[in-house]
Amino acid sequence: MSRVGLEGQVAVVTGAARGVGELLARKLSARGARIALVGLEEDALKEVSGRLHTESAHWYADVTDHEAMSRVAAEVKERFGKVDIVVANAGVANGGPFADSDPVAWRRVIEVNLIGSAVTARAFLPVLTESRGYLLQVASLAAITPAPMMTAYCASKSGVEAYAHSLRAEVGHRGVRVGVAYLSWTDTDMVRGADQDDVMRELRQRLPWPSNKTYPLGPAVDRMVAGIERRSAHVYGQWWLRGMQGVRGYLPALIGTVGQREMKRFAPRLQGMRTGLVGAGGAADEEARATHRN
Repeated sequence: MSRVGLEGQVAVVTGAARGVGELLARKLSARGARIALVGLEEDALKEVSGRLHTESAHWYADVTDHEAMSRVAAEVKERFGKVDIVVANAGVANGGPFADSDPVAWRRVIEVNLIGSAVTARAFLPVLTESRGYLLQVASLAAITPAPMMTAYCASKSGVEAYAHSLRAEVGHRGVRVGVAYLSWTDTDMVRGADQDDVMRELRQRLPWPSNKTYPLGPAVDRMVAGIERRSAHVYGQWWLRGMQGVRGYLPALIGTVGQREMKRFAPRLQGMRTGLVGAGGAADEEARATHRN
């Protein structure tokens, strides 16, 4: 598939203060794209913007807030004149047994990852239609296979995968392309935050190769940039994820069998396990909501 040059294109990246979003913004900028950064960590966004190679600006916004994201879309269009690329990357995670999970944190994972992605698309679809642009929805290995102790995250990423595939069919005739990016465990604050819990770390290490590894961020983001240049329907942050598509129908039964055994083994250690949002991004989300309530 031919590549679309990024020079002069305008790319919006949500969840851009750190991790995948921050590095993606830098790599897109290095290829000549102008960048609009969106997130909840205003100081970090300002710092990222200051390091980019091209014109950029940042917006403080909660992706679940329709009014805020509609305002951002209008202001990005006013600032840059157009929007060619939107990457719905903002996301949070929690872990632990569903029955003992914090219901507020569990709901928030769904709200940010699924509802926030839909709000982002709704806000930016008008300008993407004008430019015949590209929406890349960041999903996960969690969309392909279920995993115990990750009910909210798996549900949210399965949801965004299905929603993006449905949306692709709706908007393709208007010139808008929609892609889904799949990443396995990648070296970000979110994954490092999850690994701080001994049970979550050990459970992941017992997964079969190659899904038990943590992969470097750079190569995964390079694959995302290549997918954006090609306006790809599917983007795989790690090479082996493409092959998982062919066997995904067998995975729920396999994970159900293996997961039951592992959960029985870990049961004595699950008492009192923290089930809130993980990582620096999760902390930023909790702080932003607390500030808003006050």
